[in-house]
Amino acid sequence: MIKLDTAFRNGKAFIAFITAGDPDLETTEKLIYEMVDNGVDIIEIGIPFSDPIAEGTVIQEADIRALANGTTTDKIFNLVEKIRPNVKIPLVFMTYCNAVFGYGTEKFVKRCSQIGIDGLIIPDVPYEEKEELQPYTKKYGLELVSFVAPTSNNRIKSIAKDAEGFLYVVSSLGVTGVRSEIKTDIGEIVSLVKSVSDIPCAVGFGISTPEQAASICGKADGIIVGSAIVKIIAKYGRDCVRYVGEYVKSMSDAVKNIK
Repeated sequence: MIKLDTAFRNGKAFIAFITAGDPDLETTEKLIYEMVDNGVDIIEIGIPFSDPIAEGTVIQEADIRALANGTTTDKIFNLVEKIRPNVKIPLVFMTYCNAVFGYGTEKFVKRCSQIGIDGLIIPDVPYEEKEELQPYTKKYGLELVSFVAPTSNNRIKSIAKDAEGFLYVVSSLGVTGVRSEIKTDIGEIVSLVKSVSDIPCAVGFGISTPEQAASICGKADGIIVGSAIVKIIAKYGRDCVRYVGEYVKSMSDAVKNIK
């Protein structure tokens, strides 16, 4: 297992999300290698789900495409098991609690551990209900990533104290998706977190340009980008790999230039 916080030890971290199986699993494999080669520090692999409540239209449509072409959780497990020996950065799964519970929670987490997944991001399991998963993630050595949002208020310190790996700071209310402007006071949220914990803070939801990346990383420890990458995949299909690589490099360079 690779500890997620290792991605933040040499500066700001760039975390990239893709939906496994969009447009197909063969392309997903190529994308993972391409993103590693272009400076990604953690890859968040989305397990497609029929009702992804935290996602905007872009990722919802990616889930639909992946499910329609026969992508299953077991096929994704097999893909990760194949590529893990060649990938030296942390890999995390992002999915929803029903997908985990439906598979069998312990069976799911144990399999994640066996194939080399380092952490889980489950947006619809709130801090107060994490005991549904945490006994299993602790048993099998995975880190369960927690969220804080602009509305977390007096819960931020409590969540931060118990957080593992890194803290996912939601930049905006609503669902994932590209935004032209992020108005949330990220600095204030990060300051609250840092007052009780040295957990790295990575900001996601809405970040899409190198300028936004640089601005956010002036206040936080890293960024998470998903919808902007998935839009490129949707546009180019199986020919998307080099275009994603070019985009990822531009974002990674912006993040790495922040001291």
